[in-house]
Amino acid sequence: MEEKYKQQSTNCIKVVLFGPESTGKTTLSRQLARHYNSIWVPEYAREYLQNKWNNERKTCEVDDLLPIAEGQIKLENKLAQKTKTVLICDTDLLETKVYSEAYYLGSCDPILEKYALENTYDLYFLTYIDTPWEADDLRDKSEHREKMFKAFQEALVVNKRPYVLLKGNREERLELAIKHIDILLKK
Repeated sequence: MEEKYKQQSTNCIKVVLFGPESTGKTTLSRQLARHYNSIWVPEYAREYLQNKWNNERKTCEVDDLLPIAEGQIKLENKLAQKTKTVLICDTDLLETKVYSEAYYLGSCDPILEKYALENTYDLYFLTYIDTPWEADDLRDKSEHREKMFKAFQEALVVNKRPYVLLKGNREERLELAIKHIDILLKK
């Protein structure tokens, strides 16, 4: 049963946009996929939680995290089969783990934690909080952006994940991300 949270092996390079909400991850994911004529994996939690909000007027609860993780990895595994070059992931299970610990008193379901740590990626792009906050039905805690950024950065450091910090405007972030992906593609 736990296998539904596991990555399938692929021949493509996998990069993850990683960081607090409203820091430009989705915009950059789309730009990178377009630049490389490749595939990007949307954040499954957005669709899942927007549907929950629209139907029940409820926000994310701890019981939503495993279904979100399952949906995310299922989508990633499906889309990874459609490219041989680079797969751009708008998020991963490690991000879900960070949110779990931040929102639910430091706890994380052991299954989510296991696969958040076992699933691997070639590079993470940590998005800094120097972008304007854009409110929507799902985003909250704009006043905690710096605290959340530090939690995301710490997760990458503690878990020894390779990452590049992306700061600046859209063009600067895109240029730096392309530079680092090009290095991976040359290997």
